[in-house]
Amino acid sequence: MWIYIVVAIIVLIIIYFIVTYNNFVKLNNTFKEAFSTMDVYLKKRWDLIPNIVETVKGYVKHEKDTLKEMVELRNSTYESMSTNEKVEVNNKLSQEINKLMAIAESYPDLKASENFKDLSQQLTKVEEDIANSRKYYNGVVKKFNDKVQMFPSNIIAKILGYKEQKMFEINENERENIKVEL
Repeated sequence: MWIYIVVAIIVLIIIYFIVTYNNFVKLNNTFKEAFSTMDVYLKKRWDLIPNIVETVKGYVKHEKDTLKEMVELRNSTYESMSTNEKVEVNNKLSQEINKLMAIAESYPDLKASENFKDLSQQLTKVEEDIANSRKYYNGVVKKFNDKVQMFPSNIIAKILGYKEQKMFEINENERENIKVEL
């Protein structure tokens, strides 16, 4: 009799392990897909930046620090970055883009430039896409992290080597208004 109970408990543990393993695989794949979707938009913005910087350079002679910062951030090789590095660099880049757009407000000739208008419209669209994909990505990361942290799946997560993933968050500087001094 006891042997049947022990076998039933072992079978239930094995079934739970298999189900939890499959859930982790599914969540991990969804996490990768969510980042990949967001990564497409981040890369699109990454590729727009040199065009915007070149357009702005001709008009804005005094703002070399902002342009220099953007160029330095952009000079990294995007494809060789890890997921966390991409998140961090893009957070910094968002801050610099906000500064650049605030600076552009002070230059009517620049705002009137067709090239700048076109690039800023493209950038606005990409920023909207990034915001939407960040929401999706963060939702997926939340589900994944819940599974990694909650008992008893956290035991299986440790056994399988799954760790919490970093959410895509804005930093404290982005929460403040940008000060433009000319």
